[in-house]
Amino acid sequence: MTHLNDSDLPLSLLQFYSTAAYPCSYLPDRQSVSQVAIPPQLITAEIYSDLVHRGFRRSGDFTYRPACADCHECVPVRVPVDRFVPDRSQRRCLKAHGNLDGREMPLQYSAEHYQLYRRYQARRHAGGGMDLDNREQYAQFLLQSHVDTRLVEFRDNGSLRMVSVIDVLNDGLSSVYTFFDPDIAGASFGTYNILWQIGQCLANDLPHLYLGYWIRDCRKMSYKVRFRPTEGLIDGRWRKIAPATTTPPA
Repeated sequence: MTHLNDSDLPLSLLQFYSTAAYPCSYLPDRQSVSQVAIPPQLITAEIYSDLVHRGFRRSGDFTYRPACADCHECVPVRVPVDRFVPDRSQRRCLKAHGNLDGREMPLQYSAEHYQLYRRYQARRHAGGGMDLDNREQYAQFLLQSHVDTRLVEFRDNGSLRMVSVIDVLNDGLSSVYTFFDPDIAGASFGTYNILWQIGQCLANDLPHLYLGYWIRDCRKMSYKVRFRPTEGLIDGRWRKIAPATTTPPA
């Protein structure tokens, strides 16, 4: 186990350990190692904000960042929202889904949300493991948090279309996870949700929207860098990245 630099109080109160290697979820035939921050009960909203700025991310009580010795493909990315300008397709998306009603809900179990999650996983991520999540696994993944976490549901004329879990940081929002109705033809709920979160950052004077990790050669992550300009944490510094043309999160 290791500590960060002791000058980084209160981060120095945390310990960090490296996991055993496990199969990479994004790049075939590769092994992954994560650096995990513990104990979770000491990771307050303020400390978590600092960790996200350093490239960490949260899954339930599990706060981690990639620590693979021979691979550096996972790049933390964020959108500097005051410089973001939607492109033509994003403007169309905002118009097409402008009727969605987003409301913050308690961070607690909802059978309706869980059923939508199960349908989304079965249609969009079949065979990935999460399509088999039971109620307890779902709750551990999305409903457990020691930081400032918001759950927002989106409805269209009363029908549930999308649920998004978002962490509030000192310098922005961190998009934890979003799932949506996979059976609406022609919908672009994923794109709309990120645009909505950018709008929330702007409305609350928060300069960044953190989108987790981006891997250039992973198609399922390509949408993250369509919200330009995109900044990546590279060699310890946040800098603008200019990726190739990508595909939106329909």
